[in-house]
Amino acid sequence: MNQFIITTQPTANENIVKFVANVFITQAKSYEFSNIDDAKPSPLAQELFYLPFVKKVYISQNFVAIEKFDIISWEDIQEEVAVSISEYLNSGKEVITESETQKKVPVTVYAESTPNPGVMKYVANKPLADGIFEFKNIDDAQDAPLAKALFSFPFVKEVFISANYVSVTKYNVAEWLEVSNELREFIRKHIEDGNPIFLDNFLNKKKEIAESSPTTAVTPESLGTDSHTDIEQEIIDILDEYIKPAVASDGGHIAFDSFDPESKTVKVILQGACSGCPSSTVTLKNGIQTMLQEMLQGRVMTVEAVNG
Repeated sequence: MNQFIITTQPTANENIVKFVANVFITQAKSYEFSNIDDAKPSPLAQELFYLPFVKKVYISQNFVAIEKFDIISWEDIQEEVAVSISEYLNSGKEVITESETQKKVPVTVYAESTPNPGVMKYVANKPLADGIFEFKNIDDAQDAPLAKALFSFPFVKEVFISANYVSVTKYNVAEWLEVSNELREFIRKHIEDGNPIFLDNFLNKKKEIAESSPTTAVTPESLGTDSHTDIEQEIIDILDEYIKPAVASDGGHIAFDSFDPESKTVKVILQGACSGCPSSTVTLKNGIQTMLQEMLQGRVMTVEAVNG
């Protein structure tokens, strides 16, 4: 039996902290609970709601995320909560009761246009992925059932999945007005029916790749700080804090690739809606490049995309 080890991970929302497990705690499903009555299907979530500061509990494949009321700082409590979650999981108690796994989870999905006219972003009310996953064709998606199913549509060119959204890139054989609602309903039904987004073996493999190859672009957030020079880490920190949130809101992702100190050139990887976007060059030059030039005081001069 695997021993559960819990690590804490902050999020963009200062009131939400993720408690990440080293092994999976649920099977290809995600859950959200707003109060103790809502949490009846999850004994773990019910226990957490006995803590007076807990506002919401999210349970996904390999993490528990807690949103707190603004009455206490996470710095004061997160280690204690991590220990409590670890002890609960290692006790062998159920995380989700068996009867709940047979129920459909109510899901809503809405379509959102992006700056890239060839890409539409579909946003769900449930977390879909912990990381960044890009699929260029159906062969790439053999262990990602949702992406694989989307490639059955002849107009789907690429699929990008992250957080709570799916970005779909289409060929020019169809207009979004004709196909967007069909894709939205297809994605919604896939999630609501409890079909997996990824197979467990795929997620385990990606985790191993990320740990053994720190330059991988599949899950760039997993990069270790000790694998970069000081200036590279500064560049990554600026991208993470100032650039990625804005890019993610448009259904895309930007990942650090490399830095050449001689030419002072930063190379990045564009994914999702950013890849192939007509405005990406303007964003790189007038946005990201200018920001890095100013914040790093001339140590960076140029930003280039290695894939566009």
